[in-house]
Amino acid sequence: MSHPSFESYIIDDSLFERIYNISFKDNRYISRHDLRYLSITHIGFDQKPHPGEIICNKIIADDLLSIFKELYDARYEIERVHLIDEYMADDKLSMAHNNSSCFNFRTIAGTDRLSRHALGMAIDINPLYNPYVRQDAGAVLFVDPPEGKDFASRSRLFPHKIDHDDLCYRLFTSHGFNWGGDWINYQDYQHFEKN
Repeated sequence: MSHPSFESYIIDDSLFERIYNISFKDNRYISRHDLRYLSITHIGFDQKPHPGEIICNKIIADDLLSIFKELYDARYEIERVHLIDEYMADDKLSMAHNNSSCFNFRTIAGTDRLSRHALGMAIDINPLYNPYVRQDAGAVLFVDPPEGKDFASRSRLFPHKIDHDDLCYRLFTSHGFNWGGDWINYQDYQHFEKN
């Protein structure tokens, strides 16, 4: 790979064809014109640069470009950054492959409420190492993705863990994103969203 790329583009016809009826469904909440395609470069777990693709809401496009550039400059490791369409918009499959992604027109798992991902206003980073965890009195009840169960206990030290000291956390929150790891009833350690 020659030079790192951090660019934003409109969703052209060929890209729209690629995502239509996969991550993008006909709906009354968001149009293709509200979205942007980001071409970014990230450092993989092999410590080499890799091309990445993100579709997000145009409102957060500049934030994400700035954050991913800073992560790249700091050589922060993110294993994969592919459109969720590569996984047929299957969130569980994408998370199990530790894929970091943003836009996916879907509801919050187990509900009929739209996810912030449906509006392109949320992104998940290294989800296998930073799973969604529901616990009760300290006992872990549910982990998503299930393959991330070894990383549900946040008192452990392990690579790629997002916590309050992590650069990823600091950059996203400095850009006005909320972190799912701070939620009360459950924690979504991979998840950053903007309201």
